[in-house]
Amino acid sequence: MADETRLRRFAVLIDGDNARPDIAAGLFEEVARFGEATVRRIYGDFSSPRLGGWARLLARYAIDPVQQFAWTAGKNASDIALVIDAMDLLHAGRLDGFCLVSSDSDFTRLASRLREHGADVVGFGEQKTPESFRHACRRFIYTENLLPEAPAATPDAAPPRRSLLPPRDAIPLLERAIAQIETEDGWVLLGVVGQRLAAIAPDFDERSYGCRKLSDLVRATGRFELIQAEGGHVRIRPKPVPAAAPRRRGARGDEGGEPGSPG
Repeated sequence: MADETRLRRFAVLIDGDNARPDIAAGLFEEVARFGEATVRRIYGDFSSPRLGGWARLLARYAIDPVQQFAWTAGKNASDIALVIDAMDLLHAGRLDGFCLVSSDSDFTRLASRLREHGADVVGFGEQKTPESFRHACRRFIYTENLLPEAPAATPDAAPPRRSLLPPRDAIPLLERAIAQIETEDGWVLLGVVGQRLAAIAPDFDERSYGCRKLSDLVRATGRFELIQAEGGHVRIRPKPVPAAAPRRRGARGDEGGEPGSPG
């Protein structure tokens, strides 16, 4: 029973050269949603002032620095060290998954290899991260969504959400997810839609559209109907498309105009 209820253990491996230090709080808060950050390591040349921001956060977040001197310009020893550690941790067999924090496509093969061995892989990177790396992960989270929110204008007001994309951009993905779910009356459970979205697009995140919850995003698109189903579950379906009104034709066959009016 204890084994079934324990938190899933993850290794959080941070590419210090390709991750901003101001995501640290949001990063570990996000990891805590689905597991425990058992291993916390960051890779880079800490003799360089470029990593000064991360160096000041090491103790606060219990991150172990892995020093990699830049002996040769243009060669990234940090990437190699991260890959070696990831494979050592994988074969040790004590972890359930890995959180790879980088916007570098060089980690695409690592993510694929870890998943081939049955490990869960969650990627974290900026929106510019190449598609190959994003799709190699089971889920990919944009670090822009982890940045601290701007303070609210008044104490009672909620802080504004950053929006990377307009809600209407999510409509094709939502419609595609709904189309993949078999239904008799057109209504589908919102939770099932969320599961399909994760399978279709590993980088899907309602926060990227300025929304806190999937239901908020669905409402913001204006393209779907929502109802509260029995048991408190939310169900959705696309709004019916209104039929186009027939166009009037004139006495001489011209479109529009009054019957019999001169052309």
